[in-house]
Amino acid sequence: SALADVKKRGGHIPYRDSKLTRLLMDSIGGDGRTMMIACVSPSAKNIDETSNTLHFASRAKNIVNTPVVQVDAQAVALHQLQASLRALQE
Repeated sequence: SALADVKKRGGHIPYRDSKLTRLLMDSIGGDGRTMMIACVSPSAKNIDETSNTLHFASRAKNIVNTPVVQVDAQAVALHQLQASLRALQE
């Protein structure tokens, strides 16, 4: 997959068209931490779904995401101006 493969990283990450992927899109490719819980069944009649879930979870654990703190530029400028004002008052 494009998320887990080191060779395919760096460009556009194509998300598949599913409800789960759409719900997780911001978390998987965003700037937050994500935890995945894979629910599987020991029943033989659910073996296909369990196999698909484990395969998806295996690929998802290889995703490397570097969280970045988003800082408001106006808040930073205001803080710097307040610090300058305090320094001038002293």
